Formats: sequence, structure tokens, C-alpha cells
Amino acid sequence: MKLSIVMPVYNERATLEEIVRLVRTVELTVDPTGSNPKVQGPIVLEREIILVDDGSTDGTRELLANWQQQAIPELTILFHAANGGKGAALRTGFSHATGDLLVIQDADLEYDPSDFVRLVEPILEGRAAVVYGSRFLGGPRAAMRLSHTLGNQLLTVATNLFYGTSLSDMETCYKCFRRTVIDGMPLRSRRFEIEPELTAKILKRGYTIYEVPISYNGRDFHEGKKITWRDGIAALRTLVKYRFVD
Repeated sequence: MKLSIVMPVYNERATLEEIVRLVRTVELTVDPTGSNPKVQGPIVLEREIILVDDGSTDGTRELLANWQQQAIPELTILFHAANGGKGAALRTGFSHATGDLLVIQDADLEYDPSDFVRLVEPILEGRAAVVYGSRFLGGPRAAMRLSHTLGNQLLTVATNLFYGTSLSDMETCYKCFRRTVIDGMPLRSRRFEIEPELTAKILKRGYTIYEVPISYNGRDFHEGKKITWRDGIAALRTLVKYRFVD
């Protein structure tokens, strides 16, 4: 089986080399035999890493162009002519993914790729088709800014109310799912509202979202964090919108 790791990239020159190194070297061996007797022995996942540069201007684009010329194994590198937003980059990445499973990875160092096995395990065990990595289930994490914590909680509560679920972290980057979950799914968001759009459409299609604890090392605005309160308002509008339309 193959895992497609889709990574939107925008002005992440300071962290890109390290996060790609981590993603390329993390062990992807899963042993679901304990809960799924149909599986004979451990599964070693093949990986592909799809990097979508979203109009970077800080040297990220030149680094990626250099990697593209080197034809580094496992890397697929795509370029947007101008900045379109995280949602636009993910849509491009999804359209080029060839894996059986997909996972979203940010290009900073807030999320640890060593959690990939934890994310894919419930899927390979047949317990879920969609798994989210939650920053609020007891995994090690750096303290978030209070405004970020409250914003995340507000959007998660809104999701649970509108869609009848009980998530603890809707806005998490780490969303992992079988490719079939989004095949044919119309995705329209261009910016950070892709997170609630994905969640809304996954839930409306009858999938249960399984959550696992992950580690988190959040960064602040002076370190390059890009999401703001305006994105929170857009996310709330998106949750309301897709409750009634598709």
C-alpha cells in the first residue's frame, strides 16, 4: 500500500529541508495483525511526498526547483504561479496523489511525522476510513496562545453541533483518510477554510472520524504562523454553508 503525504508550502524556507527529511525517513511499518486477523504480518507502506509550492517568495521556490532538477526519489514537486492559499495547494496535491491513503502535512515543524503510524493504524485495522490527529487528547504539546486555543475550541464545538459528532480537534492539520473518501468530492476552498470544508463533507457522506492523540509544537506569528482570527470567521461561515449545500 502507498501513503501519499500532501504538503502545501508557502514561504517555509527555514523549516522545509528539515520537515522533508523527517517525512522521508520516518518508518512506515504498521502491524495490525492483533485486531485484523485477515492481515498476515506487518505492512510496510510505500510513500510519495507531494510538495505544492503556493507562490513562495522567500527562497522556498528556488530550493524546490533545485530538488526537482535532482529528481529525488519519492518527491513530486508542483508549483503555483501565485499564492492561492492552503486549500488551493491541497486541491492540487490531492489531484496528483496516487496513494491508497492520504495524509496532510504542513511544511513547518508544528507536527511530527513520527505520528503517521498512529494515524494510519486504525485505517489498516479496518476500524475507520478517516483518522484525525488531535492535539487535545493528551499527547505532548507546547502551550498554544490562548486566542488559538479558544478559536480551535469554538470551531470544534460548532462542528459538533452542526454535524452531530464529538470531535476534540477539527482544525488539526493531521487528517488521514482512504483515497476513496475524497474521490469525486467537490472541494472549493482556497484558504484555511479547507479544514472545515473537508470535515463537513466527510461527515455528510456518513463517515465516522476516528481521533488519535498526537504531539504538537505550535509556533507563534513572529515564527511564521499564518492563520489569523479572520480565518476563524471564514471557517465558521464554511461550517454553516456546507451544512446545507455541497
